[in-house]
Amino acid sequence: MSRLLRAGLVQQSCDDNRERNQLVSAAGIREAAAQGAQLVLLQELHSSVYFCQHESVALFDLAEAIPGPSTEHFGALAKELGIVIVCSLFEERAAGLYHNTAVVLERDGSIAGKYRKMHIPDDPGYYEKFYFTPGDLGFTPIDTSLGRLGVLVCWDQWYPEAARMMALAGAELLLYPTAIGWNPDDDTTEQARQREAWITIQRGHAIANGVPVLIANRTGYEADPSGQTRGAQFWGSSFVAGPQGELLAQAEPGRDQVLVVDIDRERTEDVRRWWPFLRDRRIDAYGDLTRRFRD
Repeated sequence: MSRLLRAGLVQQSCDDNRERNQLVSAAGIREAAAQGAQLVLLQELHSSVYFCQHESVALFDLAEAIPGPSTEHFGALAKELGIVIVCSLFEERAAGLYHNTAVVLERDGSIAGKYRKMHIPDDPGYYEKFYFTPGDLGFTPIDTSLGRLGVLVCWDQWYPEAARMMALAGAELLLYPTAIGWNPDDDTTEQARQREAWITIQRGHAIANGVPVLIANRTGYEADPSGQTRGAQFWGSSFVAGPQGELLAQAEPGRDQVLVVDIDRERTEDVRRWWPFLRDRRIDAYGDLTRRFRD
């Protein structure tokens, strides 16, 4: 396995035209592959609008089986280009049982594995508990021809436990398909704080676990069809951080963009030797982490 891994991230705006969204994703994947990307990460729920801004049973029609149309489409693209693709789907597991699922497609077009989102938010504009059952596959990395990928999804990125569990299971990279944005009612100062907190905590995951972190976030404004809120302005800013939290590349907040960056695998090994956080963990003293709160 080569020292350098070239990775691509596709940041895009989406609308209610599934075919158009997939064409934009495919164009971004091709652009990254043309620049030598071996691994391409797509954003959360890239085939549709972020439909969780309101609750509607009709929107379950957006869900699909795995394997299904999207895995066939992106699997064929992975095989054609000879790359690994991480995509994000609304999975219909059975009638009335749905997940927010990331799928890893191998270079031969096969499904290398999948991860079902574990942490499910329920906030104004992010009513995901209505749509998604919490994941039941655990924090299990997915083995690929490019290494062991620790794939998580959006809200998972705020939880150091999720990143740690993936790292302890041997993940060489942490990847987060994401859909996060601003409430247009918030002032610019509050918006800036939120975005910087989002960047900071994920850089912290890279540092604490000594692994690179890749985040692909959607961009653009999406209205709330229910009219209950002023919609969401997704802030883009997709980025790659190295194992010391250093920013290797970052997209702009407000436009479609493809990032391509080289990740030095040897540096990950060096950083873990310099800062042996895993060695010095006090696993004998962490039992209370499995409690909701210490009263």
